Amino acid sequence: MEKREVVPNRRIKRIITVVVVMGLGLWAATTVIAQGSGPCAEDAAKFCKDVQPGGGRMARCLKEHENELSGVCKEHIVQMKQQGREFYEACQDDVMKLCKDVKPGGGRVMHCLKEHQDELSPECKEKLPAGRRGR
Repeated sequence: MEKREVVPNRRIKRIITVVVVMGLGLWAATTVIAQGSGPCAEDAAKFCKDVQPGGGRMARCLKEHENELSGVCKEHIVQMKQQGREFYEACQDDVMKLCKDVKPGGGRVMHCLKEHQDELSPECKEKLPAGRRGR
């Protein structure tokens, strides 16, 4: 019986990891592109000028061109992934406790965390992206 319980928990944690890391990356990429500034803005304008923002399309476009991206943009993406990993480590327990029934995708897990920001652990609050803290 323990194996049956462990496997779903691993699966849920894996899903949450992917959702949180991708969500953070998509949020960062979309924010930078929407502002028309930042380390990936020129790459987005060059490779993704015909892409309609939203739904992760810009992030997917940049991913499709990752071998052609500038060094500055690549480094920014590496930093965003690292922040995503740190966010996951800080928030995984909060997600499991507060948002376990939330269907992943479309920013729903991040939205759930924001709705419960007063209940989040201090570590998770600290790692929540600034645009999601409600400040």
